[in-house]
Amino acid sequence: MIVIKVLGTGCAKCKQMENTVRTVVANMGIEATVEKVEDIEKIMEYNVMVTPVLVIDEKVTIKGRVPSEQEVKALLS
Repeated sequence: MIVIKVLGTGCAKCKQMENTVRTVVANMGIEATVEKVEDIEKIMEYNVMVTPVLVIDEKVTIKGRVPSEQEVKALLS
């Protein structure tokens, strides 16, 4: 199972990224857990300075922007 984390403090971009990721996961029908991480201490553990951040299986893949659905699909394929 794929573990996906959306790191962000709850801003509009963070929520948009979470929605995009959840939509793609549902549409692809893959087994994945999508977790929203808002705790600043936990976000800092990933050594990132800007949010939102997309983490797939503990690897930072996108930071500081909201990806398109196509981009998320490509990352999960």
